[in-house]
Amino acid sequence: MMGLGRFLSLALLPAVARAGVFSLSELQWSLTNQNRSIEVPGAVPSHVHLDLRRAGVITEPLLGINDFTQRWIIDDNWTYTADLSSLMKRIPRTDKALLVFYGIDTIANITLGGRPIAWVNNQFQQYVFDVSHALQSPLRWDKNLTITFQSAWHYGLNVSTRPDAESFPSYGVDFEYPGVRNWIRKVQSDFGWDWGPAFIPSGVHKPAYLITLSNAPSLGANVADPTTINSPLLISETSIDIFKEGYIAATQAQPDQAAPWVVNVSLAVHSVVGSVRPTLTFAIPELKLTSSPIAVQSIPSQNASLSSPVWVTADWTVNDNAVERWFPHNLGTPKLYNLTLTLALGGAQSPITFQAQVGFRTIQLIQTRYPDEEVAARNITPGDQWHFEVNGKAFYALGTNIIPFDPFYPRISDDQVRWVLESAKASGQNMLRIWGGGVYQPSTTSAALTPNYPPHATDVYSFYTICDELGILAWSEFIFSDDFYPLNDWFVDSIDTEVRQNVRRINRHASVAQWAGGNEIEGIVQQTNSSNNGHYTDEFVTLFQEILHDLTYEETNSVPYTDCSTTHGVLSVDPLIIRFGNVSAYGEIYGNGERYDYSPGDAFQYYTFPKSRFMNEFGFHSMPSFYSWEECLESPEDFAFDSTVVASRDHHPPAGSLAFPNPNGMVGQRQMSSAVEMWLPTPGTSDSNQTFAQWSWSTQVFQAMAMYSQLAFYRRGAGLPENNLGALVWQLNDIWQGASWSSIEYSGRWKVLQYTLASIFQPVVINPFWVAGSQDLEITVTSDRWESVSGVAQWTWYDWTGKALNTTKEEFTVPTLNNSVLFHATGYEGFLPTGVNSSHVWLHLNLTAQVEGKAVTNEQFFAPQSLATAPLMDPLIQLTHQGDLTFTLSAKGGVAPWTWIDHPGGTIGLFVDNVSGLPLNGFYLVPGADRTVVFKLNAALSSNKTPAPTDFVVRSLWNNTHI
Repeated sequence: MMGLGRFLSLALLPAVARAGVFSLSELQWSLTNQNRSIEVPGAVPSHVHLDLRRAGVITEPLLGINDFTQRWIIDDNWTYTADLSSLMKRIPRTDKALLVFYGIDTIANITLGGRPIAWVNNQFQQYVFDVSHALQSPLRWDKNLTITFQSAWHYGLNVSTRPDAESFPSYGVDFEYPGVRNWIRKVQSDFGWDWGPAFIPSGVHKPAYLITLSNAPSLGANVADPTTINSPLLISETSIDIFKEGYIAATQAQPDQAAPWVVNVSLAVHSVVGSVRPTLTFAIPELKLTSSPIAVQSIPSQNASLSSPVWVTADWTVNDNAVERWFPHNLGTPKLYNLTLTLALGGAQSPITFQAQVGFRTIQLIQTRYPDEEVAARNITPGDQWHFEVNGKAFYALGTNIIPFDPFYPRISDDQVRWVLESAKASGQNMLRIWGGGVYQPSTTSAALTPNYPPHATDVYSFYTICDELGILAWSEFIFSDDFYPLNDWFVDSIDTEVRQNVRRINRHASVAQWAGGNEIEGIVQQTNSSNNGHYTDEFVTLFQEILHDLTYEETNSVPYTDCSTTHGVLSVDPLIIRFGNVSAYGEIYGNGERYDYSPGDAFQYYTFPKSRFMNEFGFHSMPSFYSWEECLESPEDFAFDSTVVASRDHHPPAGSLAFPNPNGMVGQRQMSSAVEMWLPTPGTSDSNQTFAQWSWSTQVFQAMAMYSQLAFYRRGAGLPENNLGALVWQLNDIWQGASWSSIEYSGRWKVLQYTLASIFQPVVINPFWVAGSQDLEITVTSDRWESVSGVAQWTWYDWTGKALNTTKEEFTVPTLNNSVLFHATGYEGFLPTGVNSSHVWLHLNLTAQVEGKAVTNEQFFAPQSLATAPLMDPLIQLTHQGDLTFTLSAKGGVAPWTWIDHPGGTIGLFVDNVSGLPLNGFYLVPGADRTVVFKLNAALSSNKTPAPTDFVVRSLWNNTHI
């Protein structure tokens, strides 16, 4: 279906002088390199790589080793040119014209009609330029709009070596293109990261428009024919901030939950007509709520220059009980309302009406110290709190981390992003962290819901709007990651605009959970605390404790700010004073945590897991599936675990230079293979493709096992002295096909980890906690509900033939956000069935509980010894097609641990249990206990929309060593 923004662009084209909106995507663009040896058609929005691909100059950048062979594109400068002559003829000389860019990536010089318009250097800003004079009086009959992009890499080399450029310590992290990214306001992972390539793309990566403003009487915005919209003004930015009356977010004090809501609206108005007494009227039509017209700041006529807006603001108070609150999906209903705004200018101008979706909620990040009396009463380890509260209630944050969806922003689609976010919800996630080295995620592609006027789409895909709808909180970060950042005036000025614009843009989204200043920088700075008399720490304080903190709270009163994703917490919230290493006592807990341990022997050793209030990232990498490798590998010899091409796409540990292939890539490969060899049967069969497929899958199985172990530990921590209230796995999505920490592959295919998350993220879970050294086994039920939960748990020991050896049942009741220990024993004799070897048995655990009047279930699997030593037997799995895409799996031989059904190449979807409807894959299949699953196809993302049932493949650990 054609998006509204696209429809408006096409519909308005014949009557642009009347309509006022012309999409630059409708122009005929050409793309040339600096010496003009290449000239091909271009596009807006686009990137140079994408246009060269469409023209056949290069192949798909994600194929093979193209991230190496296409580096020449990064070294060149590129120019986009479009002829505006036909447009110039149709714009009345009395109209004003604004050139509006919602994103330019990144270093570019813009001219129109031969006249200089601007030089830009920030990918994260939107720009509005008054080009009226250039359109009406071009130089030398030049009718072109020209955008010349300088190589961001070479720009970075130049600016970082200026005489006034500060040199930084080597603690910052470089991946491929070294030493420049911190000087450029651009996606930091464009220069390489350990889970993705370094293409350093350039181009107009978001929608861009020429918008004409007329002082003729307006016909209004709600007419049936959009070509008759004749606007005297552009609203380029809208901030809609909703908070409790009397609340001051910077203090993070408890808001009065019964107080009225304040709906604060600020509009950036570029107008060719003045209004002495304009008014703004608010309405929520579905609630029949409408404000009186509220007087706002006067709007002067801006005929001299329209590039800078006039800001008008108004507050509307709504009674607390007049609206239903927005909650994360697992805690309530993510209720949204259509807020309608009407700006009346008076005189002959008709009122201008537009709308946005909003939700009403409070969100806080509690960082203050636990009171002594609470420490004593609840047996909490002393130190700081670090958890979120929504609508006044603490909750457990379950989720993952988001990285960019593609190296080339313009080709990301709504369908692609919606699938990833819906997958997060399907697996029980209620919070996603938007990583601070990527992009500021966009709001929506719907022009009807983008509070800009005249209505036009401002981005290529939606994110926050989908999070609002699905009930997923979005921990948001400013784009600073793993490095030191300069404090030059020009750099800080650019950041000032960037931060303000992005905070204002997403204020209206109920899903926004917080703003963090950046990613992992606080820890890097602490390593340099003694360097240069603390100079770098002082710079960090200036930028992250002062500048970003102040900018955030100047633009929002509805979400909290913290200095860094991983932080040691604060000494004071208001004023913000970062704790750094200033601890009160050994053993106390401060801030939040992360964990990366690539020693496979530590994977299930609880003493290596941090006891933290909140774990904001932790992970282990794995390979993508054989199907994903088929998308990018070009030769049969590439399909091997240690092939040059496969290893070249492992960027962990990072190269730190432009050396190719990554000289450290085999270290990352060995981390994965050694983990598989220690804990699973080592893949090796007579079929090389099957062996490669089993290796790829087995790395995913270990990843799932390792993350399950940590997640169970952290969730249990909600009822232990650490009072852990959050666990966000690194990471959810992939940027390409290669080794990464993701739970969903680049195409959208679920990894084993994603199904494991769907199990461990259920509201009530049963988990075995096993300490091999002391032979200590504990079985615990954990609940993250706000009410006590009761149910029945059962666990059964099996041998590998599938024989049940004994079964135990226990009733339980779990208090709010807590645990209930059902069983504890030390020594094999205390829990193993009599006379069995510990490597010859495994445990199946399940529960049924009542949550808000509904039955919920959970099951887990546990083996006390490495599965590499298990005496597995051929499970003789039969896959029976039951009609549509429903399949029954039966084990006719022995037990099949980690039974996995794969959907064919070209299909995207997930398997769900046909009884519970929950995602199900990667389970232990037992003889006599068949499993039936249904494949839910995502037709929008699937090139194969009618997969044959015979193309579905089943594997288990038995297939690591047997065809």
